[in-house]
Amino acid sequence: MHIPSDLSAYQAGADLLAGKNLLVTGASTGIGRAAALAFAAHGATVILLGRTEGKLTEVYDAIDAAGYPKAAIAPFDLASNDEAAYAALATQLQDHFGSLHGLLHNAGMLGPLKPLSQYAANDFQQVLDINLRSNFLLTRALMPILETAGHASVVFTSSSVGRKGRAYWGAYAISKFGVEGMMQVWADELCNTSDVRVNSLNPGATRTAMRRSAYPAEAADANPEPRQIMGAYLYLMGDDSIGVNGQALNARPL
Repeated sequence: MHIPSDLSAYQAGADLLAGKNLLVTGASTGIGRAAALAFAAHGATVILLGRTEGKLTEVYDAIDAAGYPKAAIAPFDLASNDEAAYAALATQLQDHFGSLHGLLHNAGMLGPLKPLSQYAANDFQQVLDINLRSNFLLTRALMPILETAGHASVVFTSSSVGRKGRAYWGAYAISKFGVEGMMQVWADELCNTSDVRVNSLNPGATRTAMRRSAYPAEAADANPEPRQIMGAYLYLMGDDSIGVNGQALNARPL
């Protein structure tokens, strides 16, 4: 198993993702939007999942205007704890697409940055629902159609604070530790019974709205734009990463 040392520098062939159906959560802005556009540019049919249909439509229109394969919009609130809603989404996707070749868990919530001793229970639960519980529910619901695709890829979004705890990062850091553990469990359970590979990816400091919220005093140009780290996402969704499973990866060298 060879993994490039700098995934952001990975050079993807033009048709790397041709014929693949890929779902991206949080696809309306930031890294999710960049990933959706990059996947479509390399031949994928991208399913754009997010809470706000209007913002998803903007991404859909950008993909269409570029002449890429037509995308699909899947409005869905990941804050929902309704298991039936996830099952219904999976049924709709199976009926329309048949198989799913990739799932990028990109949507996330920062939550308050404060000491745990001052953390409100409702805030804690809300962050875990979005960042962790929804990842479990969506992966579980979609696993049957991922397993029919052959060599499908599931990518969980991690964070540096989900690999080494840091003061004041509260529920966000704890949720990302949970994501890392869930990735490892899925990967180990599937390694001998399925062609689905499961990994986590830490995008690192990237020019996004969440980053600005966490570091409001940071210079606007201090970090790369989402499009500059897309090599990592293309690598994990393409066939060059077949055999890479259970790995905690970084989008670029730390």
